[in-house]
Amino acid sequence: MYKNIFKSIVLLSSLQAVSQENLNDISENYFTENDTVKKLKEVVIEAKNNPSKSSVNRAGIKEKDLPQAIQVIGTEIIQQQQSIRLSDVIKNANGVYVGSARGGAQESFWSRGYDMSANNMFKNGFRFNSGSIPEVSSLEKVEILKGSAALLYGNVAPGGIMNMVTKTPNFKTGGEFTMQAGSYNFYKPSADVYGAFNNSIAYRFNGSYENSESFRDYVTKERYYVNPSLLFKVSDKTEITLQADYLSDDWTPDFGTGSIGKEIADVPRNAYLGAKWSNGNTKQATASILVNHEFNKNWKLNFNSSFQDYDRESKGTERIQPAANGDWNRPYGRNKAVEQILANQISLQGNFKTGKIKHQLFTGIDTEISYADAYTFRFFNPDVLDVNGDPVTVTTYGNPVNIFDPALYDATYDGPIMPSEVTRIVKTETTRLGVYAQDLISFSDKFKALLGIRYSYQEAKPETHDKVNNTITEEKIRNDRAFSPKVGLIYQPTKSITLFSSYSNSFTPNTGIDINNEALEPSIIDQIEAGIKNEFWKGKLTTNVTLYQIVNSNLVQTAEFDANGNINTNPNLKALSGETTSKGIELDITYKPIDDFNIMAGYSYNDMRYTETTGLTGSFIEGDRLVRTPQHTANLSFFYTVPTGMFKNVSVGAIGNYIGDRFGGWNNQVDPTRPNGIWDREIPVNGYTTIDVSLGYNWKQFSLLCKLSNITNELNYTLHENYSVNPIAPRQILTSLRYKF
Repeated sequence: MYKNIFKSIVLLSSLQAVSQENLNDISENYFTENDTVKKLKEVVIEAKNNPSKSSVNRAGIKEKDLPQAIQVIGTEIIQQQQSIRLSDVIKNANGVYVGSARGGAQESFWSRGYDMSANNMFKNGFRFNSGSIPEVSSLEKVEILKGSAALLYGNVAPGGIMNMVTKTPNFKTGGEFTMQAGSYNFYKPSADVYGAFNNSIAYRFNGSYENSESFRDYVTKERYYVNPSLLFKVSDKTEITLQADYLSDDWTPDFGTGSIGKEIADVPRNAYLGAKWSNGNTKQATASILVNHEFNKNWKLNFNSSFQDYDRESKGTERIQPAANGDWNRPYGRNKAVEQILANQISLQGNFKTGKIKHQLFTGIDTEISYADAYTFRFFNPDVLDVNGDPVTVTTYGNPVNIFDPALYDATYDGPIMPSEVTRIVKTETTRLGVYAQDLISFSDKFKALLGIRYSYQEAKPETHDKVNNTITEEKIRNDRAFSPKVGLIYQPTKSITLFSSYSNSFTPNTGIDINNEALEPSIIDQIEAGIKNEFWKGKLTTNVTLYQIVNSNLVQTAEFDANGNINTNPNLKALSGETTSKGIELDITYKPIDDFNIMAGYSYNDMRYTETTGLTGSFIEGDRLVRTPQHTANLSFFYTVPTGMFKNVSVGAIGNYIGDRFGGWNNQVDPTRPNGIWDREIPVNGYTTIDVSLGYNWKQFSLLCKLSNITNELNYTLHENYSVNPIAPRQILTSLRYKF
């Protein structure tokens, strides 16, 4: 199938391609890391330059010379679609989708069959703790580098990385005030003000407040966000940018509807099943300094440093896992996670020649140290003592409920809230170090090669603090080392056509020990991809096609035998003996037939399966597709502003988003005690399509935009395993009034 599709695209490109420069509004402007960013234009999602200061493409390579796919969603699109959450923005990103919304506290994103939420989320080029829901109003754009990014970013999953770029100072004076209001008592005022103190110092301030209820009963949210920044133009060759932001997010833990066996529980979309006193708070603060220096027109030096502080705590009832008849004893849950991250980056970029061959060199060092604390709590009844005179532990809250009986949601059925205390803290210090070098070699205008390699070192030192027994246990230090090479070939028969292919790999640290009682080596994951990038009609139409295959031939599984050759019974004894394969195709199309009219479309096919397993008890099933990985995703959107006539300045737009069939829960496992020898744990989830439409009007410095989302009132779910099954939002309206100055 891939070959036929690929041949068709190549033929189409050959027949229609023209060798002309882009239109001014989508001109080829490229950027270096933390330099004055012009614009990535792989998938032209915005038709204006973004004066941003950070880029997912650190090396400053022109998009057409990069042998992998990039998508960028800019601030114009974010505003046109009135995006409130990052998941709203990601509707425009082909092949990227929301995998789960665990407890209502965070959103996880997936690409090419891999979870991006652990190590693959970045803000302004630095790793970002994804345990919070980021603030969208401060974003200049969202960049997605698909495929392997290990060469520049180290330990990241191979599906791709996401970089959120915040707005930065401008020496021009201006800004905007926005008021958003919508369904379920949602309102959100925000401000964005920028200007210059003098010719050398510019400033910018973003801030917002959000307060809302929800289509889910008893679920509320209140957020505060501030984002000040300063730009110092030290000289014509040196700039320093200082940035900081702070988010406080009060939210209601919400684990959705739950599931029974292999089916999602059939309860009303609005039914909240948790305790009504459930509450959570996330506080996240970052500060960074970015220094850019140009030695001359060919050589640049960048130094960046960032500090991040993250604190999330919640209390409530969770893990909705009722019995077959709907009876559910609500388990107490209290969670707290704290993390501090200090990161530094220094890089050198240069252009030079060896004879007639051009080189674009990018090399650097990055370091990161994080301190993460994970808390465990117990609830107890001070009025009931055990044989030692200590309060007994309480695991469930109040009276049992039946999720199918709305009467039992009433607060009168809630018992007293028991006190809680910390029983254990696991403190983990993680150190990362990376050294890398990359060279784009231009043998001619048509033939180019990208060569690079990275050495990564990662050390994790866990330490368990037992608060009950007042002991501290130092766990075994885990060290991981890996080389990550990348090789890419680029052929450009005309200025408007780019053919590319590449090989790269990434690594994933593993837990457990091998048969020699040694820590497991990291899994090395190989990725190949090939594609074509095209521009037609002076850049009005762009089409990009990418085919890829990702193979983890060192997937961790329980070891079949121990060191003596006996059948292994220790689940912590593991071996790199499994395999997964992810393969697919991505198609992106952007079309701008006339000014003020933009069309975007995308389709992605991904098939990720276990391709090699041991077949032992507890192992996964060979050939089984991984949960939370739809085979098909697609998006289509347009936005048009009437330029003349009776309806001048009236704007209309729409976006459709499709997520295909997938599985929730956990993947099936071998279990000889069960029917057919399989522990069937997968929850089938049907595909769905949501459509949002908008209508607006611009008058002088004012703009009014109204959006009706999910116009068909589609009902579907995001699943985190089988206990956080959250329905998507129903039909809602949102209105934005904006004043620009």
